[in-house]
Amino acid sequence: MRNRYLAVSHFVDGKSRTEIAKYLKVARGSVNIWVHKYLNEGIDALNEGRHTGRPTKLSAKQLEQLSSFIKENSTLANGGRLQAKDIQSYITEHFSVEYEMSNIYLLLHHLNFSWINSLSMHPKQDESAQALFKKLLDGNEPSHSMEDTVR
Repeated sequence: MRNRYLAVSHFVDGKSRTEIAKYLKVARGSVNIWVHKYLNEGIDALNEGRHTGRPTKLSAKQLEQLSSFIKENSTLANGGRLQAKDIQSYITEHFSVEYEMSNIYLLLHHLNFSWINSLSMHPKQDESAQALFKKLLDGNEPSHSMEDTVR
């Protein structure tokens, strides 16, 4: 942004586009584009637009279905874990769309998931035992002294 504003400022001061490009150490074509935008659309045209990237291969409905699949399978009562390769297989089987593994992680990010939160609950998980364990680690359990914990 700074270079764009500087280029236009130098142009308004009467510098040539070649001089501006040399001074800012950018391509003359870039200066031409910035000055052209400024002259035709005003100073606001120099603002950066949104970088959207390549659009997803899945429709909004398919993305919603995939999101539901991930939510349901990451909280199964019988334990286990949902991995990116499972999501990749699901997409291929249900939508006939191929995704590279690296793009699965980008897709998960787009859906506000991460690979870290896909671990389901263990079927024998005991929340009271976990709470007791956390107290022991913090040394907050009254029946245990800190000296016992240090040994």
